[in-house]
Amino acid sequence: MLKIVVCVSGGGTNLQAILDAVDAGKITNTEVIAVISNNAGAKALERAKAHGIPGILMSPKSYPDRESFNHAFTDKMCELAPDLIVLAGFLVKIPEDMVEKFGGRIVNIHPSLIPSFCGVGYYGLKVHEEALRRGVKITGATVHFVNEGMDEGPIIAQKAVAVEEGDTPEILQRRVMEQAEWLLLPQAIDDIANGRLTVEEGHVYRKA
Repeated sequence: MLKIVVCVSGGGTNLQAILDAVDAGKITNTEVIAVISNNAGAKALERAKAHGIPGILMSPKSYPDRESFNHAFTDKMCELAPDLIVLAGFLVKIPEDMVEKFGGRIVNIHPSLIPSFCGVGYYGLKVHEEALRRGVKITGATVHFVNEGMDEGPIIAQKAVAVEEGDTPEILQRRVMEQAEWLLLPQAIDDIANGRLTVEEGHVYRKA
């Protein structure tokens, strides 16, 4: 049984997609053991509570400095001891020590086709605003393993989504969620839980 901790900063729509997929049997051999958020008002914590899953608030603002937070965050994750950490719209940089301790066991969903519109400053609506500003015709989402860089880890899967005439950042964000994010992330978790996907030395390997 793959034990996962999901880290979320906002509404938790990707968290809900994971929970729904587990309930529907689309993700098997998997248990969400905790949800962590840096935001006390995150709807994700409500979603966790509704599913009987412990919700944990860990905000850098509650600590004297980022180093103290990083230590506490890493210690908490080690205490939970998940098999996989899932970043589902988590707007806090993962401490390097945590990346080292959980190497190859942290995945992230990003709302663009990496390497486009990713890295420092690209999150949430900002990604879609920039995609529309640049006039791209195709965008999408990417699931990738997390390394020390920002959105630089090995890519697990990507799915393209068309940009349509008259799109606003909000409309495009919703389409990318519905057509890519909510499909890719549950599938990646199920693949990992059932031994179909691993990462070794920076390369993703799939088994038939």
